[in-house]
Amino acid sequence: MRVKGLKEEINGLIFDMDGLLVNSEHLYWQANIQAAKEYDLSIPEDSYLKLVGSSAKDMENFYHKYFKTIKLRDQFIKRTDELVWQWADEGKLKLRPGVQEALDFFDQNHLKMSIASSNYDEYVQKFLWVTGIRNYFSFHLSYKDVLQDKLQPKPAPDIYLLAQEKMDLAKDELLVFEDSSTGVQAAASAGLDCIMVPDLKPASENDKKHALICKDFYEVINKIN
Repeated sequence: MRVKGLKEEINGLIFDMDGLLVNSEHLYWQANIQAAKEYDLSIPEDSYLKLVGSSAKDMENFYHKYFKTIKLRDQFIKRTDELVWQWADEGKLKLRPGVQEALDFFDQNHLKMSIASSNYDEYVQKFLWVTGIRNYFSFHLSYKDVLQDKLQPKPAPDIYLLAQEKMDLAKDELLVFEDSSTGVQAAASAGLDCIMVPDLKPASENDKKHALICKDFYEVINKIN
């Protein structure tokens, strides 16, 4: 497969998940807002948007700023996760525009596909099954693999390098799909070509230097030769 704007023939695809394939970033945002109200926390709603695709350090700074105790922080995180899980069961978790068509196209063209997500393993599995796309991917990597193999999370390249190793393809045969600046940075650091399909936050000028930007997966399909 060839993609306009990229030089090499592509034989394998590595996808982020949250905010890229599914609308979970939007659900997490809404869950953060609801959990904050339940715990009577005064957190500006736009503060959560700044966390989209953020690094572990950014998350820690956020928690330090708005939570007086570790217990309250943990309760907030637990409640957020509960709400997202509940909403996924209720059918509120959706594929992003063009994802189903793109996955069908890639599958018909016999491309290897995998997931490299920063989310917890149970949520990766849940979201893939609920949306009916699990069987498109030969394997998935999650935060469990980062911990298990003592890797650094995104924006470090580690999870993408592990995915490349498991896919047994050269770097120039692989294409990464991301929705966040943190993910784009991870792919670039791994030496992998990347297409960014932004979700809640638009592509930055730096993103445009390191990734091909598409508004949705319909545009991705149109760029394939």
